[in-house]
Amino acid sequence: MKSLGVIVEYNPFHNGHLFHFAESKRVTGAEVVIAVMSGQFLQRGEPALVSKWTRTKMALANGIDLVVELPYAFATQKAEIFASGSISILSGLKCDSVCFGSEQGNIQDFERTIELMNEHSDEYDLFVQEFISKGYSFPKASSLAFLKLTENKEKVLDLTQPNNILGFHYVKAIQEQKSSIQPCTIERTGAGYHDPDFNDTPIASATSIRKHLFDHSGNIEKVQRFVPKPTYELLGRYKEHVGSFHQWEDYFSLLKYRILCSTPSELSEIYEVEEGLEHRLIHTMKESSSFHEFMTKLKTKRYTWTRLQRMCTHILTNTKKNMMLDVSSSKQSEYVRLLGMTKRGQAYLKQIKKEVEMPILSKISGVDSPMLDMDIRATNTYAMKFQEPARSDWMLQEFSKPPIRYDEIEQRFI
Repeated sequence: MKSLGVIVEYNPFHNGHLFHFAESKRVTGAEVVIAVMSGQFLQRGEPALVSKWTRTKMALANGIDLVVELPYAFATQKAEIFASGSISILSGLKCDSVCFGSEQGNIQDFERTIELMNEHSDEYDLFVQEFISKGYSFPKASSLAFLKLTENKEKVLDLTQPNNILGFHYVKAIQEQKSSIQPCTIERTGAGYHDPDFNDTPIASATSIRKHLFDHSGNIEKVQRFVPKPTYELLGRYKEHVGSFHQWEDYFSLLKYRILCSTPSELSEIYEVEEGLEHRLIHTMKESSSFHEFMTKLKTKRYTWTRLQRMCTHILTNTKKNMMLDVSSSKQSEYVRLLGMTKRGQAYLKQIKKEVEMPILSKISGVDSPMLDMDIRATNTYAMKFQEPARSDWMLQEFSKPPIRYDEIEQRFI
């Protein structure tokens, strides 16, 4: 079977995702689609709106054949590491192609830009350092350095756009890993990645959908026209069962406890706590009564909101520098964690089984892996939103829950 990989968060799965999935499948002629999906915490340093298990159901019910988890060690990282971990999993699963959404919409521009960057890497690095010395954050300095390097050059990427940045790193990771995966891209349509408001089209950004849900106490009626029917139904069930969707404010008390009960030295050991931020964290937390207030006071020109949120996620999960560097430095996943599959996805796994060198995990009991330990800790932290006994039940699911199975013919979970 010809296979296509997509790298996703589905937070939640909306009409734009459905368009991307259908177009990617059409362009590549794929017979089976594999989604590498972030777990309980996401690249922007946020808890997922709903659990990875519910997002897996959304994916399967909307046409994805196989859902595997992107480990925490990659899912909560900057674009380069996020992309490398994702591509390593798709390569391990023998994907023929990977297709991503981008503002550019032309794969040749990605390849041309990578070639240009490779040719002028020393010059680019000097420009980055020049802008960092002027007080810019690393992402902003990188963007400005790229603009300076490519001034007056045609047909290069706009690396100020979030999906172009991710796509650039996907293609770069494919080249660096000498993968046989063929990259392709679909131009984004409808709302922009960060658009906070709904518009007249049936495609809205995940940002605007989440904003509406949080601003209206989880009322899902107005998001109905922006999401497929299975997503709408699953959001409704989750709200009914859990009571509310996950957001940072749910974890603020726990974050405050972690920061104020830690010494500056202990905080400095946490991944992404750099340059004396440990002192600023303690001082700012003492005078903050909400996560939003804390972040607003903590934010500086040098550090992006996303970077600081990721740092807070690592504080919450007690992810230390040596721990993260040990498991993510190779930029390769140690395993493939199955979250869900259709019968077609199961047939594909059976077909490639003898070729796959990575361990494929359907359950994690008895598996010894530092990378997997981080995933378990992330789920334990995510479950802190609940009261007992629901909290312990959610933690145990990480070990006991088998991959979700979906019958694509009868359109039901089995």
